[in-house]
Amino acid sequence: MLSIDPASIPTAQLHQYLVSAVAPRPIAFVSTVDAEGIPNLAPYSFFNVFSSNPPICVFSSNRREVNNTTKDTLHNILATRECVINMVSHAIVRQMALCSINYPPTVDEFEMAGLSPLPSSLVKPARVAESPVQLECKVQDVITLGDKGGAGHLIICEIVKLHIQESVLDERGRIDPHKIDLMGRMGAAYYTRASGEAVEVIFQDMTHIGIGFQQLPPSARNSRVLTGNDLGYLASLTAVPERESIEAIKKQPAIEVILREERVIDRLHERARQALAQNDLPTAGSLVWLAEELSQA
Repeated sequence: MLSIDPASIPTAQLHQYLVSAVAPRPIAFVSTVDAEGIPNLAPYSFFNVFSSNPPICVFSSNRREVNNTTKDTLHNILATRECVINMVSHAIVRQMALCSINYPPTVDEFEMAGLSPLPSSLVKPARVAESPVQLECKVQDVITLGDKGGAGHLIICEIVKLHIQESVLDERGRIDPHKIDLMGRMGAAYYTRASGEAVEVIFQDMTHIGIGFQQLPPSARNSRVLTGNDLGYLASLTAVPERESIEAIKKQPAIEVILREERVIDRLHERARQALAQNDLPTAGSLVWLAEELSQA
């Protein structure tokens, strides 16, 4: 394993390790205005939401590594204490990337990127009309983390108004990840698209205590078939399968066939994996405990 003392390598190299390892990151497409009302629009991927009550999101405007200067977004926020954070969908990712160019402060990035400014309700900066979700924000605090190139300025924002395009909502009124089609930032020039096959449903019941990894049968923990993810799912069982369920699964025609085959433990574990892929945790559990019984026979 490569072990690195952050102080021993150039900041630019350290930056690439960090942004490639801590990924993907959501993108804050931040609109601001300066004291004279000149608009600015720039993307930041050191960003996330950190509280729901009050609704707080935080992004960082880092000092430039080359010449150790600060960015227009930071200057504008210090002057006005307001911003809008616009979410970046796949439909506008190239226009967003264009706004990462270091234009002079007098240039309007809305015009340069062909994006439509939409008046906000409670703050002066405009929203990006093409963005699927826009967060009007009042800046609570700006925390300076250092004075050298690459140092961040944490901009803590309270969300005072939330705008959501209805086209990204499902029938329950929740945001559908496939409809909102968000982009995430990775290292170098890499991005990821958070929709389609990239989206997985991983449900974990938070109201009941799982049995944990150590209560799984040894034949499962040492399986040549079951993966760490499979074992993690099985460990969320709230109880060891009852005797009746194990006996019942033995009598299923497909399982009776497996019990007459070679490599029966592996075959049962393969069947358990199929059950887990279909989110049938009880069946998977019964199969795994049946395999354990046979391994001890």
